[in-house]
Formats: sequence, C-alpha cells, structure tokens
Amino acid sequence: MTSFRFVHAADLHLGSPFQGLTLKDAGIAALFVEASRKAFSNLVTQAIAARVDFFLIAGDVYDGDWKDNKIGLFFNREMARLERENIPVYLLRGNHDAESVITRTITLPGNVHEFSTQRPQTFLLEALKVALHGQGFAQRSANDNLALTYPKPVAGWFNIGVLHTSLTGREPHAPYAPCSVDDLRSRGYDYWALGHVHDYEVVATDPLIIFPGNLQGRSIRERGSKGAVLVTVDEGRIRYERMIVDEARFAELTVTLDGDDDMSAVVRRIEAEAAGLADGMEDRPLALRLRLTGKSRHHAHLVSRRQDLRDEAQAAAHRCHQDIWLEKLDLRIEPLTLPQAGAGDALDLSALLVESGAGELAEDIAAFIRDIAQKMPGGAGAGDNPLETELADLLSEARALLQARANGEGA
Repeated sequence: MTSFRFVHAADLHLGSPFQGLTLKDAGIAALFVEASRKAFSNLVTQAIAARVDFFLIAGDVYDGDWKDNKIGLFFNREMARLERENIPVYLLRGNHDAESVITRTITLPGNVHEFSTQRPQTFLLEALKVALHGQGFAQRSANDNLALTYPKPVAGWFNIGVLHTSLTGREPHAPYAPCSVDDLRSRGYDYWALGHVHDYEVVATDPLIIFPGNLQGRSIRERGSKGAVLVTVDEGRIRYERMIVDEARFAELTVTLDGDDDMSAVVRRIEAEAAGLADGMEDRPLALRLRLTGKSRHHAHLVSRRQDLRDEAQAAAHRCHQDIWLEKLDLRIEPLTLPQAGAGDALDLSALLVESGAGELAEDIAAFIRDIAQKMPGGAGAGDNPLETELADLLSEARALLQARANGEGA
C-alpha cells in the first residue's frame, strides 16, 4: 500500500441559522451567524496546508434548500480553492441536502465527485490504491440499512466506506440509514467515514469508525470544540487527529444559590464559577447559558429584577474574559419559604390566580406572545420560543414580581 492523507468532514450545514441565539451585542451576534462559513474556510485552509491527497464530506453540506444562490456560490469558491491545489473532493448527500431537498444548483469545479443517491458507488483512486464506497440520500428520510448493500472491498487496496447514518441510534439525531457496527465490519473495509451525528466520536478502532462531528456549534445543544478529522495512512498503518476549525463556541454553567444569597452574593458566585470557562475557549468567543438554581429567601427580589440580574451576570462574565457573552439567563431558583395563606393581611397570590383561572390566563398570554412574535423584524420571532423564556417561567416570574411588589420589594 502507498502512503496518503485525507480529510474526513461531515455536517457542514452551510446556511444554517443559529437556533435560539439572543446575544445582545449585534457585532458578536453577527460573528456567530458567519461562524459556519468561516469554519469551513478554515478547514479548507488547513487541508491545503496539510497537503492532503483527497477530501471526504460524509453528508449535509447544506442545511436545507437555499433561499438564494449565495451559499452555493460560497461552497463553489471553497471547492475551487481545493481544485487549484489538485485536491479531489468526494461527497454524498445527507438528510439535510438530499436529492429531494435541494432544488437549486451551482456548477461545481471538476475536482468534486458526488456519490450516487440511487445505489452504492465506488470511486477508485488508482495512484493511491484507495477505493471509496458510498451512497447519498435520495429522500430526506432514509430508513433502509444502506451499509449492507455496499460492495465487497477491492482486494489489496485501502477501502473506505462513506455513510450518513445514526448507527443504532444517537439522540437527539433522527434514526436515518440505521445499521450496527457489526454491519459495517461485515463489509471488510479499512475505515468508515460517517456523518450525521454532531459530536466527535471514535465508534470503533477495528476497523476505525469515526463521526467527526459538525464543524461549528449552532446552538447551546452543540457545545465544545468542533471540527473534522485528518487521517494519515502509512503503508497500511492509520493515524488520525482532530482538526479544530470552529469560530465560536457554546457553554452551559449552573450556579447554585445559598439561601441567604442576595444580588451581590449571586454576582460574586457567578464570577467565581465562570472564571474556569476561559480555558476551554481557545481564543474564541463563547455564548454562555447561565442557569441559576437553588432556594433563596431573596427569590422574589431577584426574579423581579431579572434584567438587572442579567446585566450583572454579563458584567461578571466579562470580568472573567472579554469574549464570554450571555446567551441566556435561565432562572430556576425557588423561594426558601413559601408565603402562608391567610397570614394577616398578606396577599395570597396563588389563591388569586387559581380563582381567576390560571389555565385561561396562560392561554391568553400564549396568544399575546404569538402576536408579538409575528411582528418582530427579520424573523427574530421564529421558532418555538420567540421570547427566549418559557411560558411557565414567565408566569412564575410574574407571580414573584407581584409578590415582591405586594411586600414592598424590588423598588
């Protein structure tokens, strides 16, 4: 066998929106929006620098049908960069860019080769003695075990299977092209280049079966470093390493309050626990979801000053690192002691809400939120949670605010 190197990437999701991103700084928000494209450009740059022999993309180049040709033109530009370096590209369609999904096209450079969506196809790289086997998705939903239809390995060559699959299941990813590790092993290939799962995972080492993960996290569910895999084969011996190319990251931090923590104590606690986040940023901006839990005797006061608390939390994050940006403040704190009904002249808000019909109130508020979301500019109200906070949380905070006002707090 000869020696060669290749890039294994998947799940570029070019054109994907950032889900639930509510960063207050417009410049930072724009940086996150452009991060997916920049991450792919970074990967192409690293592939050229590494002088790879070929480039694999195991599905989901695009996030869905294009609104216009900008995303197709961008991908064409990056492929042309590889063509000028004599680096061929082999890609297959995944569920997001299935043949039935993408309706627009841009003529790509001659170095780009796409696997058939109708049956498994093999590309032979004669000079390297490498055989690439793969099949893309014709429809968005692929429920058949495609792996079992892949051909036998080419004897004496290095055989690579390229497949977009969830294997036996990887939550929360849809169960597409289901198969087992034993199904993949039965093909007798030397390496399986998988796509669809957005977390980096070495599934098996005999043979190597790898999910490279996606190139750029797009929401709080996709945390940590992101990138592709660089594979080096030297006389049949395989080495692999990650190529980290992401431009921005997401992180979650849970801070638990003590019962006596007031606003100042909460801010100090946030700053102390956020200090450790800088090490994982690697000079990238970080969108932080901050969750406050625990019970506090100052519950009503803290909830009634939610915006002040958010601003203080952002300031505390910036004292830890200038590029930690608060993506969301998730308040899960509870009162240390609940007000007792009928205690003197205290206002029993819980009883009042029940008497006024809490269910009807929730329905009215939900309808009001939908009306607001429809009027928000630029699609800002799109999605299941346009105002960032769940309805139950809004009601809880409203109750706490009323209670605070009734007790003379939060002024």
